[in-house]
Amino acid sequence: MISCIAIDDEPLALDIIEAYCSRVPFLQLQKTFTDTNEAARYLRKFPVDLVFLDIQMPDKNGIDFYKQDAAGKLVIFTTAFSHYAVEGFNVNAVDYLLKPIEFERFLQAANKANEFYQYTHSQGNSASESLFVRSEYSLVKIVLSEIEYIETLDDYLRIHIEGKKPLLTKMNLKNVMTKLNPQKFVRVHRSFIVPLDKIQSVRGKMIKLANIDIPIGIKFEEEFFERYKSL
Repeated sequence: MISCIAIDDEPLALDIIEAYCSRVPFLQLQKTFTDTNEAARYLRKFPVDLVFLDIQMPDKNGIDFYKQDAAGKLVIFTTAFSHYAVEGFNVNAVDYLLKPIEFERFLQAANKANEFYQYTHSQGNSASESLFVRSEYSLVKIVLSEIEYIETLDDYLRIHIEGKKPLLTKMNLKNVMTKLNPQKFVRVHRSFIVPLDKIQSVRGKMIKLANIDIPIGIKFEEEFFERYKSL
């Protein structure tokens, strides 16, 4: 069950979210707020997983509220103004709902939040076979067995997936390694992570995959060769 609250200065908008939440079995709406200060006090006292948050608020912009008072929680922004979309996703929003909100669109956003919630709560389980990342303003599910390799591009990662277009996400290699099964993936260079079962051969300090040769960095070669020899 995902515990959530809703914040909006329009009572009618809160009534709609409350009605929609009652139709989604995995959402538990604890409370609604028209005042961000009252909502902030509530968040400091009670555990909440997800916040439905209007952006255009009279006392504090919703994005500023999220950064200052709800950072780290799942958030779905709601607003009547589409130009806020990019800014909303820049703070890692699960989704962005444009008013008036239809139930089908609300349910789609709720399902995204549920997938992300289930994923983050299964990180201690080595049986997890998928990875969720944000790309092109969406939460994308990647099947781990389909990853060919991962490379870094400044502040972004490019995840190469079998039979699909590479996916670009704002993350670094160190962070993504914490989300991958260490028995199946290894960092071989400051710019590359590879799945061990996709390695076709190793010659010198070059790894041959199906479509690319990847260098082994000096800093990573000892660990890599230990892992590779034990396969």
